[in-house]
Amino acid sequence: MNYSQLSDSVLIQSYISGNEEAFGVLLDRHKEAIFKFIFHKVKETELSNDLFQETFVKVIQKLKLGAYQEEGKFLPWVLRIAHNLIIDHFRKQNKQRFISERNAWSEEFNIFHRIASEDANYLQQATNQEIVAQLHDLMSYLPESQREMVYMRLFEERSFKEIAQSEGLSINTALGRMRYALLNLRKMIDDNALTMV
Repeated sequence: MNYSQLSDSVLIQSYISGNEEAFGVLLDRHKEAIFKFIFHKVKETELSNDLFQETFVKVIQKLKLGAYQEEGKFLPWVLRIAHNLIIDHFRKQNKQRFISERNAWSEEFNIFHRIASEDANYLQQATNQEIVAQLHDLMSYLPESQREMVYMRLFEERSFKEIAQSEGLSINTALGRMRYALLNLRKMIDDNALTMV
């Protein structure tokens, strides 16, 4: 059987039924696009390889659990898994480095205690990284469709036309999701007394 001629959805069903070769075809078909997507975000080859492997571990787990329900949209589904793992990576990385002064459990923990440099540029960089970490944290509370929209628009710098085409949406729907996402983010920023500069 020539698996390369089969659609993603047929290959997925074949894999779920126990055909490991079908998954190999899926991997070969999409691995370049997925790796490029990850590398574009993290800019490090070793980290990209780690996240690529982690993405496919997650994909395999979800397929075996029957969690794939987006027939015909396998690649966008995998890319969403990849970018959620990327967000999780940077969130954990920033949490390890910086503790939010306003949200710390104890007054003994202050971001300035973690900065051992008097270099103003370093302090500015640290502040910016904390803001990015806080934004990533807040994004995790958005509905998935809004979180995806913010990520693609702000972090991937894609146009609304590009987003609409890749997600199969109208431009008005894409704009609407972004509007509600920003309203929700502003409310969370106000509720948490965060300063986004």
